[in-house]
Amino acid sequence: MKHLLKIQNCYRIYFKGTIQIQAVRNLSFSMRSGELVSIIGRSGSGKSTLLNLIGGLDTPNQGHIWIQDKDLTRMNRTELARHRRYMVGMIFQSFNLIPSRTALENVSLALAFGGKGRSEREQTAIRLLDSVGLKDRMNHSPGELSGGECQRVAIARALANRPLLLLADEPTGNLDSKTAEDILDLLRKLNRKGVSILMVTHDQLGAERISHRRLQLMDGTIIKEEQLRSLHETG
Repeated sequence: MKHLLKIQNCYRIYFKGTIQIQAVRNLSFSMRSGELVSIIGRSGSGKSTLLNLIGGLDTPNQGHIWIQDKDLTRMNRTELARHRRYMVGMIFQSFNLIPSRTALENVSLALAFGGKGRSEREQTAIRLLDSVGLKDRMNHSPGELSGGECQRVAIARALANRPLLLLADEPTGNLDSKTAEDILDLLRKLNRKGVSILMVTHDQLGAERISHRRLQLMDGTIIKEEQLRSLHETG
């Protein structure tokens, strides 16, 4: 089966004065379309940096990142902007919703960036919010929603332009245990519908419960990989 994502010998090095920090170090792995892969590791292990590289928000110092046949390291600024808009959808721990906009408007805005007309944007946004169980809350602002509801809005927004890959950076980090479990169940439900997901998390048990594979990151490189279930297994 063809790889959806392939990373080869990636490095991301930062400097603090004269001190060199290797946030990502000689990292290589791949994932297939339809997989749900979790990346676990301590704070500072390079997890978020890795997602930023795949999302086109940062650039490696060395190595290659392919999504399908497109090499992010060879893209110009315009191509990277298109990659962020259509190829990947990002979910953040802090939701990153616009406080003054309703749930419907937050999702519609992502669709506007995708070039869709107003009527189509609204219909699609309603459908997406319904798919994450929030159709009856679509006219509420983030301040009127719970943390779990805000994350559901963020997931709907990330799916707006039908990305090839959903990148989730600690999607349950700001949630209580029951709400976190509900969000993980939602991600598993989306994955069963064919959405490919790469999730960074501290929740090892949650990762084990919903993932096909679990990768452990330490000091910017993968030190362990576990196959938890087959790609076609739905349990």
